[in-house]
Amino acid sequence: MSDLKIIGGNPLNGTITPSGNKNSVLPALCATVLTDDPVTLHKVPDLVDVNKIVDTLEDLGADINWNKNKQTLKICNKDLRLKNTKQSLPLGMRASLLLISPVLSRFKKLSIEEKIGGCTLGIREIDPHIQMLKNMGVSIKKHNSLITLSIKDSYTAVNLWPDYASVTGTENIIMAAVLATGTTVLNNAAAEPHVQDLCNLLTKMGAKIEGIGSSKLVIHGVRKLTGAEFTISSDHHEITTFLALGAMTGGRIKVKDAEPKLFPLIISEFKKLGVEIKYEANTALVEADQNFIPPTPFTENFIPRIQAAPWPYLPADLLPLMVALSLRTKGPTRFWNKVYEAGLFWVSELLKFGAKIEICDPHRILVLGPTNLHSGGKVDCPYIIRATVALMMTALASPGETLLTNTETIHRAHPNFIQNLRKLGADIQEINV
Repeated sequence: MSDLKIIGGNPLNGTITPSGNKNSVLPALCATVLTDDPVTLHKVPDLVDVNKIVDTLEDLGADINWNKNKQTLKICNKDLRLKNTKQSLPLGMRASLLLISPVLSRFKKLSIEEKIGGCTLGIREIDPHIQMLKNMGVSIKKHNSLITLSIKDSYTAVNLWPDYASVTGTENIIMAAVLATGTTVLNNAAAEPHVQDLCNLLTKMGAKIEGIGSSKLVIHGVRKLTGAEFTISSDHHEITTFLALGAMTGGRIKVKDAEPKLFPLIISEFKKLGVEIKYEANTALVEADQNFIPPTPFTENFIPRIQAAPWPYLPADLLPLMVALSLRTKGPTRFWNKVYEAGLFWVSELLKFGAKIEICDPHRILVLGPTNLHSGGKVDCPYIIRATVALMMTALASPGETLLTNTETIHRAHPNFIQNLRKLGADIQEINV
């Protein structure tokens, strides 16, 4: 465990190149299980969750060469053997679920623990995964907390319509459907950038997928997938984080390789808070000393609202950054997390910085800005990556010394995150406890 001591009140300035999207790398690594041929992935970030999946695949017998300096990972799974493992998936991260369908496709039988970890955002059910796989011909048995899944030869193609657009559920079904017998239609599919990355990688490997980036995927099963070379897209969470850090601290930050095609809605959410984001080709820019004056709405007496929901809405992971920014905004802002029932309780820690926040219910809060920020003293971080980042943002913008405790989730966010903050001018010290 580690704490962070932050001396805030100084603007952050500089240029940053974001890392590859962690949420793209994890399913991409799992998808390599579907072929015996070598797969090369570029822009692979060195993060805790990525290392866990790599370690798991190596335990299964994968041959992996990961040049962390060049961020290039080469993997070959031709010697994969399930019998040499405990036949269970690594706990502690939601991405563990992504191994289910590719490992089952290869070995026809797999046991998993019912409880899979991740951020403390509320109940993280696995029912959508289980039910959709069952519809595709998977036999499922449960004994105590152990779930055993098995298939005869291959997945059966079906028409699926889950009751919500689960990202990991969509990714699991995509990896099952690409080698299924027949054509699978997945309605209400998640369309996040990392889902699109997975589809594009599998297409390079020989999969036939229609509707990439939409809520309806049509997947024609093929007999075999081959090797491929693929570059992971820049992490839109990290891009947004550094732009928000610049605005929050009053500094000027440029972010290269900033995926402009993904940012129209995110830019409009910044604008609601009085922050202007500009693009120069593929480089995003936030100028120093934003005015934080939100545009006047055409509808009288309307309080600006920022709501998070499945893509193409603002991602729920980015909502905490907007909450922190709203402390600067001249006027009230409403926030609505439509995804997680425990995704906003952490905001009580913002009160230590002088924030005025009303928690309306588990999904909605009202922030009254602007806040005369001051040291937060001792601030306890939740086990939620982006909430911890938001508290760090607030500490960096608040004059005086703040101690952030329980910050280990920072190491799940972005590679070299603390070092990059220091390069931008942050006065931040890690304290091991």
